Amino acid sequence: MDSTDAPHDFVRDIIDHDNETGKYDGRVHTRFPPEPNGYLHIGHAKSICLNFGIAKDYQGKCNLRFDDTNPLKESEEYVKSIIEDVKWLGFDWENRLFWSSDYFDQMYEWAVDFVKKGKAYVDDLSADEIKDYRGDVVTPGKNSPHRDRSVEENLELLEKMRAGEFGNGEKTLRAKIDMTSSNMYLRDPIMYRIVHAPHHNTGDKWCIYPMYDWAHGLEDSIETITHSICTLEFENHRPLYDWFLDELGVYHPQQIEFARLNLTYTVMSKRMLKELVDDGLVTGWDDPRMPTISGMRRRGYPPAAIREFCRRIGVAKKENTIALQLLEHCVRDELNRSALRYMGVLNPLKVTITNFPEGETDEMDVINNPEDESAGTRKVPFTRNLYIERDDFMEDPPKKFFRMAPGREVRFRNAYLVTCKEVVKEEDEIVELLCEVDPDSRGGDAPDGRRVKSTIHWVSADHAIDAEVRLYNTLFTEEDPAGQKGKNFKDFVDPNSLEVRKSCKVEPAIKDLKVQDGFQFERLGYFCIDQDSADDSIVINRTVTLRDTWAKLQKKMGK
Repeated sequence: MDSTDAPHDFVRDIIDHDNETGKYDGRVHTRFPPEPNGYLHIGHAKSICLNFGIAKDYQGKCNLRFDDTNPLKESEEYVKSIIEDVKWLGFDWENRLFWSSDYFDQMYEWAVDFVKKGKAYVDDLSADEIKDYRGDVVTPGKNSPHRDRSVEENLELLEKMRAGEFGNGEKTLRAKIDMTSSNMYLRDPIMYRIVHAPHHNTGDKWCIYPMYDWAHGLEDSIETITHSICTLEFENHRPLYDWFLDELGVYHPQQIEFARLNLTYTVMSKRMLKELVDDGLVTGWDDPRMPTISGMRRRGYPPAAIREFCRRIGVAKKENTIALQLLEHCVRDELNRSALRYMGVLNPLKVTITNFPEGETDEMDVINNPEDESAGTRKVPFTRNLYIERDDFMEDPPKKFFRMAPGREVRFRNAYLVTCKEVVKEEDEIVELLCEVDPDSRGGDAPDGRRVKSTIHWVSADHAIDAEVRLYNTLFTEEDPAGQKGKNFKDFVDPNSLEVRKSCKVEPAIKDLKVQDGFQFERLGYFCIDQDSADDSIVINRTVTLRDTWAKLQKKMGK
């Protein structure tokens, strides 16, 4: 491996052993095989980081291969989104972009060979009948009445299936293995089914399509993959993976299974995510509340944070659930280092500095990122008319409220010490604060050494830009929305997971940012520019709050 800092896990243990024994001649070649029937989510990110990361660690290769064997559920939209997501995460498959459909002709030839060897047969049973004949974990299956057809009849029927002479579901091609096997996947699995539907890659050439278990190992073999890394639900499929390859007598990769990612306050099923989209419970696959990679990108998650999250959770054999707070911690940690700081007011309260000249602007030098000196400084205008957060003022504050109140002095960040002198109301609603600055306290100075207990942010009313800010929270109210007995996971969608605030006031430098640019609103959290922004309107998404509950939990646990 090229780095002693690279992660170590049981998958890499296997690869190390294979390399020591000369298996695969020291080659390491992995693949990421998404099905283009939906957008990728954070669970796929774990697999992407693992497969591409292993290839990098061992100076090997990783293919991007689309498992496009089901034309009824696949689309170009999903293909494009997957390609964009993998690139955005920072990985490169170079010239190795492949498709299952690239190999349809070869797969069919091998299926014909299986029939000729008496290892496969055409079955007339319906899907329900096949299920009934298969039995269950305690009841052995029974042979189909069509299992003993002659080789000649099977070849003729298979060719007619390919030619489109039968309707959907009328016939299937099944492997002839063992209907009494304790492994349900070895009970004469289906190799081909009839689907009269155009394919996004092959058009109308085919009306029979290979099943995943038939296609998977063949694709790996054709591409000379060394280690075929899958999630744990495919562990029971491995004997079938091996059986197909052994019977064909072709190059045989090694399938290795690892535990998939489970994350609190979300669901990790593309079917469930599609339901959320189709039912209008979210605005689309890229809704920032979704656990999709495109949703996280739109929300402002940096790709480096997702990669770091995947590194931290590691790779294991045992299923477990990871706290969403760990992912948010990784996001904060990355943004704290990289994000520029700005000021914005989400719930504006007008402030007038009565002893500051009208029409005058005092430009404050403000550090862009205290964690990165190379980020430099910027000028922020301070004027007579300002806005502060309404929550930063209380007319009759409780004992531990240290922010602005009548007669109290606070620091306006990067500017002056300010004292509230008068509160202006209209029908009992506070509409304005009349304040005074200490002119000798500019830029953090305090000539007499006095200190204040609070520093608050602000924007110049004369220079502020209006923005719409979308405050996102977790989509679900339950940690495990799909695991609640007797309930549908959609019952736990939080109606308050999105709060939209109009007419927020932000400093003018925000207008120079581009879509997806991430930044920190001081004291409020991390945000990014949303794609709904236009030249005359800015839309901002909250990426994550400043409060790091994961770090506090780790500290409490003594870790």
